[in-house]
Amino acid sequence: MINMKCDRKMKLNDVKTDNSSLLADADVAVVGGGVVGCAVARRMVLEGASVVLIEKAADILDGASKGNSAILHTGFDAPVGTLEWECVQRGYEEYLEIREDMNLPLLKSGALVAAWTEEEEARFSDILKKGTENEVKDLHLLSRSETLALEPNLSGNVRAAIAVPREYVMDPWSTPLAYLMQALENGGKALFNAAVTGGEFNGDKWLLRTARGTVRARYVINCAGLYGDILDRDLLGSSEFTIKPRKGQFVVFDKAANNLVRSIILPVPTKRTKGIVLFPTIFGNLMVGPTAEEQDGRDDASVAKDILNELRVQAIKKLPGLSHIPVTATYAGIRSATERPEYRIREDTDRNWITLGGIRSTGLTSALGLARYVHGLLMEQGAHFSAVANPSIPRVPNLAEHLPRDYESPGYGEIVCHCEMVTQREIKAVMEDELMPAGSLSGLKRRTRVTMGRCQGFYCSAHLAELTEGKFAEPIAVGETDE
Repeated sequence: MINMKCDRKMKLNDVKTDNSSLLADADVAVVGGGVVGCAVARRMVLEGASVVLIEKAADILDGASKGNSAILHTGFDAPVGTLEWECVQRGYEEYLEIREDMNLPLLKSGALVAAWTEEEEARFSDILKKGTENEVKDLHLLSRSETLALEPNLSGNVRAAIAVPREYVMDPWSTPLAYLMQALENGGKALFNAAVTGGEFNGDKWLLRTARGTVRARYVINCAGLYGDILDRDLLGSSEFTIKPRKGQFVVFDKAANNLVRSIILPVPTKRTKGIVLFPTIFGNLMVGPTAEEQDGRDDASVAKDILNELRVQAIKKLPGLSHIPVTATYAGIRSATERPEYRIREDTDRNWITLGGIRSTGLTSALGLARYVHGLLMEQGAHFSAVANPSIPRVPNLAEHLPRDYESPGYGEIVCHCEMVTQREIKAVMEDELMPAGSLSGLKRRTRVTMGRCQGFYCSAHLAELTEGKFAEPIAVGETDE
């Protein structure tokens, strides 16, 4: 990116711009197509703003958002009285309000904060106290026998647990997709393969330069995640935080493990991390992770065999039945941590700029709350929009294993991915979507589950390459799994 300070006296017309390259002229430009960016775009469109979302990748969720744990958090262990707690609470409530209309699945699993040592059990009183202060009042203690009665396949070494009844499992990819689809259906715009390379503010509006052309907007919302600090430095001249990438590796067990545990098994958290979680997925698998590894690279999502083996060992210690279950997949996500644990919100009212930084593990839940918070900040800055009356509400296809899937209805053509039972009809619908077709194999995977099963694309990638020929900038190579 270009490091250029903004000259408030510069007139927009004075900037040398090829008008033919102007891709959008909007009230609000949202930079970053992760879950927070998609939620902000949706909220601002519903509030009546003209919005353009700018994403450097070929599809949404290409950065930190693709590697989340897919848990709908109650906020019982959030820092008391913080913006994070407030946004988690608001996001949780709004998600439950909108999910049925958008066909977003929810696995009402509940969670158990399990203690495996005397030291961990001794910290239960603090967890319960914080839960009460955070207005999550249905937490309750379970003895060892009560814990095993609820989850009989857990190791007998478990000492006790705190039940968190309203922690649920959600779809980590269809959720932000639904947010952005609603923005697009109600007049928003999304630009992909459009990395921001520079920009100027003239005292009234921004002119952002991207890899595809220019975007003009009155307000800019920086939701760039792992690159949020860099975007601030390049366009504002400074950043109030520094991203400290934190890698989280995961192990995915085969669907045969699905019946071993019903609850999300949470560790007793530390000041640094929520710890390693054992949890069912909406897709019928069982997962363990994430680790919390500090690193310099913002794009290094590689996995390490020794760490993955240790994750598997830890999972088996807690759930012995996993010892005979094969591992389907392994992967890593990178969290947008900073030098401080709290959300890092920057508001530059002189330059119509808001940055949402340091949004980590609670981001999937808090995104809707953050979006409302951003709208409030813009209103305080003097922005005025008229909310959309009777907005269109999209319904995303169901990918959850516990609900009816596309292959169960006639006319699907053929099964393309037998591991995940993905149909030709599903792939065709995603590739031919009028508003936002999949832009890459990664995007196609997250919208259909194709290549995400036991064979990881070994058997279906050749057919996928045929079905998507000419559709992606980077064609699918036979045998490619992409992640």
